Amino acid sequence: MYYYNKLIYQIKRKINNFVDYICSDLNKTQYKFVFQMIYGLIEAQSVKLSDIARCLKEDITLKKTIERLSRNLKSFNKQDSLFSNYTNLIDKYIDNETIFCIDLSDIVKPNSKVLENLGKVKDGSTGKIEDGYNIFEIAALTPKHKMPLSVYSKIFSNKEDGFISENTEVFEGLKYLSKTFGKKGIRTLDRGFDDNKFFKYFIDNEETFVIRCKKNRSVIHKGKKENILSVVKKYKGKYKLSFRGKNGKMFNVKISYIPIQLPAFEDKELLLIAVYGFGKAPMMLITNMKSDDNRIAVTITKVYLLRWRIEEYFKFKKQQFNFEDIRVQKMNSIRNLNLLLTIVIGFIGILSEHQNDSILIKKIFQCAKSIYSKAKFVYYQIADGIYNILNKSTTGINHLIPKCKSKESHQLTLFEVFKIHSLSCFVV
Repeated sequence: MYYYNKLIYQIKRKINNFVDYICSDLNKTQYKFVFQMIYGLIEAQSVKLSDIARCLKEDITLKKTIERLSRNLKSFNKQDSLFSNYTNLIDKYIDNETIFCIDLSDIVKPNSKVLENLGKVKDGSTGKIEDGYNIFEIAALTPKHKMPLSVYSKIFSNKEDGFISENTEVFEGLKYLSKTFGKKGIRTLDRGFDDNKFFKYFIDNEETFVIRCKKNRSVIHKGKKENILSVVKKYKGKYKLSFRGKNGKMFNVKISYIPIQLPAFEDKELLLIAVYGFGKAPMMLITNMKSDDNRIAVTITKVYLLRWRIEEYFKFKKQQFNFEDIRVQKMNSIRNLNLLLTIVIGFIGILSEHQNDSILIKKIFQCAKSIYSKAKFVYYQIADGIYNILNKSTTGINHLIPKCKSKESHQLTLFEVFKIHSLSCFVV
C-alpha cells in the first residue's frame, strides 16, 4: 500500500502544479472549483457530476457537493483566462513543424429533451440526423510522439440564438489559432474543408496547409482547367511509401507530385499530391508547402496521414470519459464541462510526451490494464493507469487547496498599538 500511497501523492501533486499554473488569474472560489473538477474528471473518468463528487470525498453530503459543482459549472465565466493559461503552458510544444489537426465532430443526444439549445447534427457513426451538438476542434500534435493536444474546442448548436453558420464557427476557431500561434505549424484538413473560402483564408494569411480534396474540384494544370481526378489519372506515382493505417492494415502506396493552380487563385503556385493505392480512387491533397526536393510529396502525405490522430482524440474523449452522457442542461454548463475535459486531456497529453524519461509515467503504464506494453495511442493507458492508482486513494484533494484567508478584524490589536510587526520573539 505504501507503493500506491507514493504514486497517489505524486499524481495529486502533478495535478496540483498543473492547476496552479492555469488558474493563476482566478480567485480562490474559482480555483477550488476548477481544481475539484479537473481532479474529479481524472479520477472518475466520467463527466457525471455525481461521479466527480464522489472522488472528492468531502465531509458533507454528496447532494450538497453535486449542487455546488453544478452551480459553479453554470456560473463560471473565466473561460478565456483559463484556456489562455493552458495554451501558454503547451506553447513550448508548438513550432513551425507542428501539425494542427482541424476537424468537426458531434455529441448525439437522441433521447434528451431538456438540454438547452439542442440542435440537429449528422451522427458521424451512423450518418443519421439526430438531436445533439456540434464540436469544432483543433489539436496540435506533440513533437516527440505526435499525440494530440487540443488548442481550441467549442461546442455549438444551430438552434442557439446568434448562430449564423457552421463555417462561421470554423473561421472563429481558425482566427483564434492564427492569433494564438501566428503562422506556426501546418494546418491539415479533411475533404469537408475543400472550399475556396478556406483556401483563401490560408493563402491570404500565408499559413501552411494540407487539404484533402473532393473528386469534383477543378484545378489548372499546365495552363488548362481540368477536373482534379482526370489530372491525377495521368500520373502513376514516382515515390513509394509503406504505412500502417488506423485499422492496422498495411498499405503500400505510390505518390505523385503535380504543380497546379486553383481557378480562384491563378497567381498562386500550389502542389497537388496524388496517393495511389490507398483506396479505389487516388487520395488527392492540395498544399502550399514548398521544397526544392521533390520527395516532399512523401512528407506531405505523412503529414496528412497523421490527421487521423484527431479522430482518435474524439474517440478517446467520448469513450474514456463517456462524454456523450452529459447530464447538465444549460449551454454554459455544457461548454464549461467541455472546456475542463479538454484541459484534462491536455494534461494527459503533456504526461504522454514524457513517457520515455519519467519514472512516474512508467509506473502509470505498469498500473494500466492493457494487453500491450505500450499502445500506439497511449492516452487510454495513461488514463487507465491513473484511474487504477487514484481509486485506491482514501482522501480527496481539499488538503491541497489553499484556505481562504479569514477577514481581518477592524478592532485595534495590541500588536498594532505597540507596533510589533514580528512574532519571531514569541515561543509557541
